Amino acid sequence: MAADVDKVFKALASPERRLLLDRLRADNGQTLGQLCEHLEMTRQAVTKHLRLLEEAALVVAIRRGREKLHYLNPMPIHEIAERWIGKYERGRLHALAELKKKLEATNNG
Repeated sequence: MAADVDKVFKALASPERRLLLDRLRADNGQTLGQLCEHLEMTRQAVTKHLRLLEEAALVVAIRRGREKLHYLNPMPIHEIAERWIGKYERGRLHALAELKKKLEATNNG
């Protein structure tokens, strides 16, 4: 598992790869062309980033005819969260996240 975790952390270390994951979270099942839209990266750079995300199992690519669709796989991140956060910390972290949201709303409102 250590090698897999290392691949996930390496993949998540790049802001460009996190952006691709965010785009897939917002609209799962995109082609390379769709992912390249509105990005300041070349098609080759996006392809390279997607390859690393696939190696880390954060993205799964499925062929549909001539298209290759990319899907977000949240399981590796979930497994890392379970390993270090676990069920004992979840309630406290949820409460802190809610408090942060309320404070931000108060400060922005």
